[in-house]
Amino acid sequence: MPRAGLTRAAVASVAVELVDEGGTDGFDRLTLAAVAGRAGVAVPSLYKHVASLGDLRRAVSTEAITELTRVLAAATIGRAGPDAVRAAADAMRAFAHQHPGRYAATQVAPDPDDPADAELRARAAETLTVLSGVLRGFGLPEDELVDAIRMLRSAVHGFVTLELGGGFGLPDDLDRSYAVLIEGIIAGVERLAA
Repeated sequence: MPRAGLTRAAVASVAVELVDEGGTDGFDRLTLAAVAGRAGVAVPSLYKHVASLGDLRRAVSTEAITELTRVLAAATIGRAGPDAVRAAADAMRAFAHQHPGRYAATQVAPDPDDPADAELRARAAETLTVLSGVLRGFGLPEDELVDAIRMLRSAVHGFVTLELGGGFGLPDDLDRSYAVLIEGIIAGVERLAA
């Protein structure tokens, strides 16, 4: 019999808390034992709500991607062109700083052939819809939209990963370097669209 009040959503919520508390490595270090301990149950009790650690990680990724999509949509609504790219990039960076473990969980690509990843695929597709909307303002041909999305995500992710990991040791202003990066992304997208 499942513990009263313990549901799949509650287990995922506990896991999300642990992931964020663990910082940038929180998602990689997530364990069923840690979740069970925080929830006040034995590990076998979790199996009434999640099938495995992989299933729990999928639930955390789904929740994290859903939240990131909401943040991106709120930041970019009513914006277009370079302004929309800046807003999307700033939203991703802020999300990573506020929720480093959750941010790491958003980097998991769903398996296109695994039925268990259906919800994760659907949530990830919503994120891509928001980012596509941001970049469509440049008049990109449809066949270059994926390239532009990958360019934006890769550049922001690389910067944020280095930033959170202490990889920028020079005393120069990080925000200035970040602004230069974003302007470079915008120039690259404009070049793709030309």
